[in-house]
Amino acid sequence: MNNKINIRFGFALFVSVVVLTAGGVVSPGLAKTPVDFTDLVDQAVPAVVNIETRRFGDGPSEQTQRGQMPEGMPEDMPEFFRRFFGDPFGGQGRQPERRGGGSGFIIESDGLIVTNHHVVDEADEIVVRLSDRREFEAELIGSDPQTDIALLRIDATGLPTLEFGDSDELQPGEWVIAIGSPFQFEQSVTAGIVSAKGRSQGRQQYVPFIQSDVAINRGNSGGPLIRTDGTVVGINSWILSSGGGNIGLSFSIPTEVAENSIEQLLEFGRVSRGYLGVGIEVVTRQKADAMGLDRPAGALVNRIEPDSAAAEAGIEVGDVIVAFNGTPIDVFSELPPLVGLVPPGETAQVEIFRWGERITLDVTVRQLDEAEVLAQADPETNVQPSNALGLVVEPIEDDAMRRRLGDPEGGVVITEVQSDEAFRQGIRPGLVILMINNEPVTDIEDFDAIVAEADAERPVALLLHRPNGTTTFAAYTPNTEE
Repeated sequence: MNNKINIRFGFALFVSVVVLTAGGVVSPGLAKTPVDFTDLVDQAVPAVVNIETRRFGDGPSEQTQRGQMPEGMPEDMPEFFRRFFGDPFGGQGRQPERRGGGSGFIIESDGLIVTNHHVVDEADEIVVRLSDRREFEAELIGSDPQTDIALLRIDATGLPTLEFGDSDELQPGEWVIAIGSPFQFEQSVTAGIVSAKGRSQGRQQYVPFIQSDVAINRGNSGGPLIRTDGTVVGINSWILSSGGGNIGLSFSIPTEVAENSIEQLLEFGRVSRGYLGVGIEVVTRQKADAMGLDRPAGALVNRIEPDSAAAEAGIEVGDVIVAFNGTPIDVFSELPPLVGLVPPGETAQVEIFRWGERITLDVTVRQLDEAEVLAQADPETNVQPSNALGLVVEPIEDDAMRRRLGDPEGGVVITEVQSDEAFRQGIRPGLVILMINNEPVTDIEDFDAIVAEADAERPVALLLHRPNGTTTFAAYTPNTEE
């Protein structure tokens, strides 16, 4: 009996020790973790605002124009129902309104407010509610869809403000808090850590987003992401979720991008950003091996826009951009934000790797025309050649066939993929091979000659043309079969 009691007591003591350790009571490392954000919240909350937007229809309905009650409504409708359903006799004669909203924060005491472009986009009326419950109709100063930044101003003075910090100094693992109005629950505070930096999102390729696990939901958009020193390091923008709720994947616009957009919106009412005129894609291990790079890094150029800054500077298809203005490019998605921050007309230095040789070029950056933004190539899509390469190809016989293939310049079309490795890399019939290992392929003779000289033990790099007119690189080792 005593042994049983001792065993039970020992097990209970062991469980207690484990729980205390997991809770951070006995761990000196966890004692440094900030768990009390009350002072930070007290300082920040007064500068965070709730934003409500209203969008009206294009005009009055026929019934409103005629001064008639909507069908089925009694003429002597009580005031209660009149208020609930709206005045059918006109008021301002508008169609039923659609409402939306989000969050924002004050950056100047005279009423300058930052929020997201998507929060106020196409709004007919913007109402800002302060933490002290005062409401103001806001004026839209300017908005930029590429960075998802918008500036508002309200007629007020002496307001509390938040200051921008340096998002470049932010490190994964740091504590941050978000304040906003998720689902219209105003002044809600959530906390978490920075998960990663430099995340890309296809629609906004000029923003290297901050990823965090801070709980952000609908209505948090436009609110601040705040560091423990009280400075704003990000503007909460979007979440990744299948059901519309937070699952620990939240994304914020870093202040290094936001401040640039804000300055331009204040001065010009719009944002101008630099543009190279290149299509780029990821550098995989196979592509790096084929091109002679020591590691898979940089942005692989798969297209040059005619008469663009890149074309003028001498950048070529097949070049790998490894640094821009002295900043190394590890992942291809890091390049567009760096280019976008350069004012049009300024010269930037672009370091490229060209088939074993490193070259630095001076590029006079031009202004981005939103209508000419190149779609980012799909980094998962790759392709390759025939014969010894496991591909069967045919010449492009006539103009009609060339048009069906997307009007490639030269090349041979893949008709059959026999190599398992090529198929795994995404190579399919209907793609056109334009280059192999930086050698142009204009016809079957070119193709056969280049394949005959290919090293069977080394990956080959292919430039491929898709039927939609886009191009992409792919690389694989010809004799790799499983």
